[in-house]
Amino acid sequence: MSQELPGFIMCVCTGKCPGFQAMDIWDFINQVRIELPVEYAFIHPQLCEEDGDRFLADFLKSKRKVIIGACAPNMQRKMFKEAFKEAGLDIEKDAVMLDIRDMTNEQAFEKVEKKLEEMGYEV
Repeated sequence: MSQELPGFIMCVCTGKCPGFQAMDIWDFINQVRIELPVEYAFIHPQLCEEDGDRFLADFLKSKRKVIIGACAPNMQRKMFKEAFKEAGLDIEKDAVMLDIRDMTNEQAFEKVEKKLEEMGYEV
């Protein structure tokens, strides 16, 4: 496949958000990293905080399409729109926002897998 693989970022709201209690975040992120067509997968503790803003701005310099598994997509767009704009990216084209709260590992994995299929990646 010549299509560049996207990155996958998981934001876990400091790890204390009740929305992630049904999930083993470490098993999930490793399953995504190993089994799905992503360039890499990692966890950030809280992208919506000041250090998360700095991280995202630096990370987006790669111009790689990114899937963000976190809270509600409308909240993600609101919080991350400026970082994408500053990086010269269009948040609607260069980012895929997935709400994976209140899911088990299996449910969240299936959601990411389905989205990658919709994006044209062979899973």
